[in-house]
Amino acid sequence: MNVPPSKPVDVKNGSNVPAADVKKEGDKKEREGITVIKWLQTIIDRLKWWSPGHCQKLFLEAELIELCYRAREQFWKSPIKCDVDAPVNICGDIHGQFEDLLAMFELTGWPPEKKYLFLGDYVDRGPFSIEVITLLFAIQVLHPDKIYLLRGNHESRPVNMQYGFYLECRKRYSEKLYDAFQLAFYCMPLCAVVSKKIICMHGGISEDLIDLSQLEKIDRPFDIPDIGVIADLTWADPDDKILGYGGSPRGAGRSFGPEAVKKFLAMHNLEMVVRAHQVVMDGYEFFADQKLVTIFSAPAYCGQFDNAGVVMKVEVPEVPKDTKSSGIDKNILQCSFTIFRPDRDPNGYAKAKK
Repeated sequence: MNVPPSKPVDVKNGSNVPAADVKKEGDKKEREGITVIKWLQTIIDRLKWWSPGHCQKLFLEAELIELCYRAREQFWKSPIKCDVDAPVNICGDIHGQFEDLLAMFELTGWPPEKKYLFLGDYVDRGPFSIEVITLLFAIQVLHPDKIYLLRGNHESRPVNMQYGFYLECRKRYSEKLYDAFQLAFYCMPLCAVVSKKIICMHGGISEDLIDLSQLEKIDRPFDIPDIGVIADLTWADPDDKILGYGGSPRGAGRSFGPEAVKKFLAMHNLEMVVRAHQVVMDGYEFFADQKLVTIFSAPAYCGQFDNAGVVMKVEVPEVPKDTKSSGIDKNILQCSFTIFRPDRDPNGYAKAKK
């Protein structure tokens, strides 16, 4: 009986596929990976030289849909609660103000040289929501450890169907692109903890969030309900007229007072809450004896306000060389604000000062 010789088994991959074929397949995947990286970088580069006059010539709809699918995959890999190490720049609402987003990166540094955490509400209200979310998605897929994108209440179909994003997608491309963006939004994380001390979200704290491990049980994809932990993290607001928790005039999420903030932080062994969701005239506003700060990053919001925008920087302070290390708390964090006012220079960029 003649037994045909068996195919050589590749020891490294443990299969009957010849090693040469495995190497070819690996080389092919590597080339594809390099091609994707170059493509993502071209998206960023095209948007850096963006202008309103030729915005519609920058992308094919198929490109943007592909980007949405890749962003969704990246969000799915990340936990609902992101752990972020300082230093990091934290940004509030952008709301389609793409020119201000470009100006902000020029002022405070572009990723990956600087690390960023965005607190949601990238779309609606402003005129160029597609550019805002496209740039942030491209950077996030290309540098997932250098930019973190949380979900705001406007990253939800019932909301962005009404406040501009749906009409922008339909007018400039089609409903198919709008649906692709929703698939990515439904997988975004809800909150982040910076250096185990500062919890960040779009809306606010929740009375129902007893342990942060609860968030791991949330199944994605999901839309934002009107009540519960998810609603509070994306919709809730501080209110100095109450102490604990109360109803919200928004019709979703709850309101919370200064005592609720302090109890929440003590329960979770945290020191500060950073949230967005509300226009504040100086770009930032403290609450509950500086245990909570609201930040907003869209200056001259909708052209109807005279508010400033802000980027909050969280970093570990440098220890002077002549200082004895024994007297320095190495776990301390330092917060500062870069403020950019709505007045503009001749080039159209917002002026900023620290």
